[in-house]
Amino acid sequence: MSLFLCVDCGGSKTSATICGASGNILGRALGGPSNFAYLSLQDFESAVSLTISNALKTVTSPPSVDPVSLPPTGDTPFAAAWFGVSGIDSAEAIAEVTPTLSTLLGIPAGPRLTIANDTHLLAAPVRMHADINHAVAVIGGTGGIAVSFRDEQDGLRELGRVGGWGWILGDEGGGFHVGREAVRQMLAETDLASVRGAPPPESILTTRILERFGLKNVPEILVAVHVPDASPSVTTPQTLPQYTMVREKRLSSLAPLVFQSAFEDADPLALRVLQSTSDVFASQISILLGESDESGPNRVKAETAMISFGGSLVGVEAYRKMILDALAAKGHVFRYVEFVDDAAATGAKGLAASYAAKKD
Repeated sequence: MSLFLCVDCGGSKTSATICGASGNILGRALGGPSNFAYLSLQDFESAVSLTISNALKTVTSPPSVDPVSLPPTGDTPFAAAWFGVSGIDSAEAIAEVTPTLSTLLGIPAGPRLTIANDTHLLAAPVRMHADINHAVAVIGGTGGIAVSFRDEQDGLRELGRVGGWGWILGDEGGGFHVGREAVRQMLAETDLASVRGAPPPESILTTRILERFGLKNVPEILVAVHVPDASPSVTTPQTLPQYTMVREKRLSSLAPLVFQSAFEDADPLALRVLQSTSDVFASQISILLGESDESGPNRVKAETAMISFGGSLVGVEAYRKMILDALAAKGHVFRYVEFVDDAAATGAKGLAASYAAKKD
């Protein structure tokens, strides 16, 4: 069997899709987080291996109930594989992970095994538009990053990138950024109220966040945010789940509350938070954009390019529109706008199509 595999490795989940030679989806599976920057190589391999194994179980009809062992025994079933990995940001990182993935699939390092940052998967739809050859891929999910590409005869060439530095250094537009900005604005309103001698405006978002942490007032949230990561040996059944989370997740997990409060309840505070994060994200994306010249030979003109979004936050149309409106205010209006809700499926189909084209 000649199978084409694409694996989207992100900070929240791993998604694997397997296609046949005609591009028909034969199997798929979801697994745990596999951001390469946050895991050891062993933990990364474990997350990816389990997800691919589960995807292979669904290829058979009826689906197999027995685990599919990897590396494969005998000849590999995979004609080619494409890994889009969050946290893979350098040639050195690719070189580090290549032997592991090559052995795991039984595919030799080379043209049949593609390993790149997960933004590459989002840029694939540029090939659907004959009148352009530039794309800007934007991920806004657990983290945030934007990367520009030119579609060339031998594949996508990365031109420039901004962001994707992780939650400590900055993941603008992503879940941590949204959660942090919500808490910052809650605290700022409370500080201002202390100066004015009047209570801060009522906010559905503030109420929800305090309830999430089991708190009665805003200043108490400083302890909730800064308390060290919990040790499994000292947690008790009475410990709130929010305090057993690692510190990054305590803030990034607030993003759904912000979105709910903004787009379902029109809460002014929540809307200001998202306006702020979308403006910052748009400013970051705009670094990639403009007229190409000596000072920026890799800039991309938005009007002759595609912007392709992926990730849970930018999957919300209202938030996506905030980012596009902020870009438009800076003079950047894209010819095409895409949202890729299943990057692994898009990548697997594209991989199969590219091999079919080579045969033709």
